[in-house]
Amino acid sequence: MKTVDSNTPGNAPGAGRAADGRPEPDLDELRAAGIDVDSSSRRRSEYSYDASNYRVPPLAVVFPRTAEDVAVVARFAHTRSLPLTSRGGGTSMAGNAIGTGLVLDFSRHMHGIRGLDRRQNSIVAEAGVVITALQDHVERATAGALTFAPDPSSKSRATIGGAVGNDACGNHSVRYGRTSDHVLELQLVTAEGYRLTAGPRGVAATDPQDGAAVAAALGITAALSRLAGEYLAPFRLDLGTIPRQVSGYHLAELLPENHFNVARALVGSEGTCVIVISATLRLVPKPARALLLCLGYPDVVEAARDVPDILGFNPAAIEGIDDAIVKTMQYRRGADSVRGLPAGNAFLYVDLDGEDADDVAAQADALLAALRRNGRIRDAKVVPDPGERASLWRVREDGAGLAARLYSGEGNSGGGNSGGESWPGWEDSAVAVDRLADYLSDFRDLLQAYALQGVLYGHFGAGCMHVRITFDLRSDEGRGVFDRFVRAAAELVVRHGGSLSGEHGDGRARSALLPVMYSPVIMESFRVFKAIWDPANLLNPGSVVEPAPITADLALAGIPERQWRTSFELAPAATAPEGLDPFVHAVQGCIGVGRCRSSSGGVMCPSFRATSDEKDSTRGRARVLQDMVRSSPTVAQGWKSEDVREALDLCLSCKACATDCPVGVDMATYKSEFFDHFYTGRFRPRSHYALGWLPRWLKLTGRIAPLVNAVMAGPAGRLLAQAAGLTTHRAFPKFAGGTDWQRGITGQHRTADPAVKGSRTPPADVVLCVDSFTRGFRPEVAGAAQRVLASAGRTAECTADACCGLTWISTGQLGTARKLLARAAATLDDGSDRPIIVLEPSCAAALKKDLPDLVRTDQARRVARRVRSFAAAVSELAADGWRPVWPGGAAPQAVTVQTHCHEYSVFGERSQQAALRAVGITDIREATGCCGVAGNFGFETEHYEISMKVAEQALLPALAATPPTTPVLTDGFSCLMQVAKLEPNRNPYHLAQLLDPEPTVQSSQQMR
Repeated sequence: MKTVDSNTPGNAPGAGRAADGRPEPDLDELRAAGIDVDSSSRRRSEYSYDASNYRVPPLAVVFPRTAEDVAVVARFAHTRSLPLTSRGGGTSMAGNAIGTGLVLDFSRHMHGIRGLDRRQNSIVAEAGVVITALQDHVERATAGALTFAPDPSSKSRATIGGAVGNDACGNHSVRYGRTSDHVLELQLVTAEGYRLTAGPRGVAATDPQDGAAVAAALGITAALSRLAGEYLAPFRLDLGTIPRQVSGYHLAELLPENHFNVARALVGSEGTCVIVISATLRLVPKPARALLLCLGYPDVVEAARDVPDILGFNPAAIEGIDDAIVKTMQYRRGADSVRGLPAGNAFLYVDLDGEDADDVAAQADALLAALRRNGRIRDAKVVPDPGERASLWRVREDGAGLAARLYSGEGNSGGGNSGGESWPGWEDSAVAVDRLADYLSDFRDLLQAYALQGVLYGHFGAGCMHVRITFDLRSDEGRGVFDRFVRAAAELVVRHGGSLSGEHGDGRARSALLPVMYSPVIMESFRVFKAIWDPANLLNPGSVVEPAPITADLALAGIPERQWRTSFELAPAATAPEGLDPFVHAVQGCIGVGRCRSSSGGVMCPSFRATSDEKDSTRGRARVLQDMVRSSPTVAQGWKSEDVREALDLCLSCKACATDCPVGVDMATYKSEFFDHFYTGRFRPRSHYALGWLPRWLKLTGRIAPLVNAVMAGPAGRLLAQAAGLTTHRAFPKFAGGTDWQRGITGQHRTADPAVKGSRTPPADVVLCVDSFTRGFRPEVAGAAQRVLASAGRTAECTADACCGLTWISTGQLGTARKLLARAAATLDDGSDRPIIVLEPSCAAALKKDLPDLVRTDQARRVARRVRSFAAAVSELAADGWRPVWPGGAAPQAVTVQTHCHEYSVFGERSQQAALRAVGITDIREATGCCGVAGNFGFETEHYEISMKVAEQALLPALAATPPTTPVLTDGFSCLMQVAKLEPNRNPYHLAQLLDPEPTVQSSQQMR
């Protein structure tokens, strides 16, 4: 077994020893018991991080399937004095989900839900259940009558175990409080391996026949009773003073007036006392009617001053965001990604609900009247549209990621915006609501005193504020400022009667600061409570009690200064700290919020959704890359790292992460860059030559298409596919002749011909770029597109001479890709600003995004600015007043559309929907997700199975719900091939074919 590397350079453990110096145990004993244990260097890199500032490499990662598995692991660890850390979604911002020993990942297998009790309004959920999955289960089972209330912003990937560990709250905590308010019982395993159940009256053995567990339960209950009696007065005076007092242990729950509620006392203990296996949870009624009111203010302080008055109207939520976060969302995902905002520099979302819609509306009117009398509000908007509400909540839920690297064009509440890096560390303080405005005002002064900047957002209705701050965690000087600032901030929040943590817990980030908030007596009670449960200090050691300094184990410390030569001009480079390598800055963009681990919403990350393995998430890949650039012993080979290659293997290069990731991590680009270096001087996979060189092969097949099609349709075709590393489970498309694309072009077109360019003939209105995929496999689309443009009064200059190099980019052959893109730029840069309309979305995206990033010339940037996808061009035509001439006189009643991932990422997630709505189609079913083929990925033998699992996420259900007579749009050739595999009798369309005023002109190939 390889040794676990230390976070401190020059302090690596010796052979056969873990990071803390203990001898490494033989993990084969666990494997022999049927427990899934992974101690590979790649896996340890993935789990060295959570969403905090810290990095702690574990010895190994365990993926338990049952409660008994956990008990076995606990006993194994106890007998060897081995630390144990519980982990759910790995989204802890305080460093609660990383540790030196064994990390228990509950999210992989332990997601059972059972025991829905309508009489008691309760349910039992295992620790690995994702919160949204539980909410969906409950709402389906109760026909929308009940739900699980806590809804933290990370609810689409955070687990019940994590919510219990941190006492998570969420956007609607004004109404529903914290997770502890909804916990009835906890089923747990102790550090010694006993299975117990904690409830409102004490602790009992989960199995009454287990004598040792019964004795342990009796002893723990007695010790907790003595603790509560000894510290009765301090618990009453110092704990539970504000609703969001999450820091420390919730020992006030042990008081007689709280019925000695051991279960709730354990909520928020951050995995330091017990290992939570499952929880019995209280469910709440779901209101029948809800209305979102969005309020605009000059700044967050003025917004906070109105919160006490808003609370008088019994809202379900009062959430706040800064305009800088909104601007970053719009920059990252397009101007229409945030809709429904009023005027202002800071905003409050006020959620009102009830059983009667008229009553809720009247409540909103009364609230607005009261706020206008206060005179602080700048503007307000009632948001009834579900799409607008969803866009607003998404920008709030992505606040942590968006604030990490803000759009550099706008200011923020910290007094300007560097556009650089922002980090957690003091992101979770809370005060009483009536002191919130004064606290925020003083906090902004504190930021200014330390020359730091930060964007404030969060749970205004509960007095809990989130902020990411421009700490410099890379230098000794910067870490010193970090240390001094957070200590001053702790003193500030305590002066305002508040809590260091209002939701995220203390962890490695704040535990050392607890003596600022609590008296020595309370701190001693915490130590006693921890020792009752975990006398050997094996469970998540270093959190809450006996913590390390807050500057220990920082992930950005000790990274060697090295230049990583790249072909791409990486987008974050412009905002990288001075002297920091752009590639290092880019891959360190992942801050661990884990949106890539969501099972619904957006497109990212299709491979994780197929495997549920951290390795196959954008975050998992980024963490391995981050270990690579720090020259960690686990990933020491740099560009030749097999760990990184393995982590990137199932990346579909869909580019969705570049849009869906709140920080804009562009894993497709990093994969291409890495593969370019990794395979230099090595033989590549055979598919890289077969599909990576596809445009070259198309020049040959275009001359002998009938012969090639005949060969590929027979037994020889299977042999050729196998020899090329391609799956035989997917039929190859028919190859078109080299000039077939020209047959459907009418006499109104102009060709890209030097003679034409030099003539006096007026130039065409647009350039129609016929890409390799269209030319080689869908030639009929070119004529359809030209006829659509002609129907809109646009003449088109058609060219098939510009190759975007996409297949070389996706396989990491960047030298060739750059040459082809440079030629394309020279071909298309004609001195005009005419739109360049590209029919294949992935090729359009390559010319729009990859061309300027790889070629890096003014010519490349000029051409990129002109590029449009066909859908984007249709929206522009419609905006100018054009409407299509529909065959039969009417638009299709409904359309199902598979938006290509690259179009989604580069041209906007609503590009296809916007085009269809612009031409009068409103009944649109969108398969929101990757089709699974993704260029070469779905054709490769080793990836075929995953590609089909990806298709099952969105495309297959959408097709199943689409009647045979309803058109299915697949502008992307990859999407077309997946539909052909899933439903061979389906006849998908390109948008140009759907809008074609003369559909009978299309070739028989499309209609076959």
